[in-house]
Amino acid sequence: MRTLEYTYWQDGEYFLGHLNEYPDYETQAYSKEELIENLKDLLADLESDQVPFVRHVEELVVA
Repeated sequence: MRTLEYTYWQDGEYFLGHLNEYPDYETQAYSKEELIENLKDLLADLESDQVPFVRHVEELVVA
């Protein structure tokens, strides 16, 4: 089991959000529960190479 951070907000009747590791890819839903399911589906697509040119975020350590 993994734990991932996500960011979400509500705009009118919609919940919108993205995985913090992939901020360029947003999804939306009518409920927070549906949004979480959409985020899981999005993660599966991103990690299975179904989405081309996926941007990644990593930390850079500078001395």
